Amino acid sequence: MKTNRTNDGSGGFTLVEIMIVVAIIGLLAAIAIPNFINSRAKSQANACINNLRQIESACQQFSIANNLGAGSVINYPTDVATYIKLNRVGSIPPCPAGGAYSLLPVGANPQSQCSLGSTVSPVHILP
Repeated sequence: MKTNRTNDGSGGFTLVEIMIVVAIIGLLAAIAIPNFINSRAKSQANACINNLRQIESACQQFSIANNLGAGSVINYPTDVATYIKLNRVGSIPPCPAGGAYSLLPVGANPQSQCSLGSTVSPVHILP
């Protein structure tokens, strides 16, 4: 015997249920997105500080190799490029946040600095 099935509307989701799910997803996104932005800024600052440490080390190596005393000027990047691990395209890694690196005279502490410095949070300054 053949039975006829009728659609009485109990097979799907109601509009209220869908709206609750969308609201919960929106709330979770509102909580998560600021954390992603903060973590990106922290990772850029850490990468910049690591680049500054590498530049600082290269300056010290260049100063020792060329018998430079306190107050001597080192040309960045030409003088220190051979002492720095270059990136995959063969250049000195730039600041990931868009800053520019510069050098102070030999003996200054720190000798390398980022143009962003303390103008951003977290700061791009060697500790």
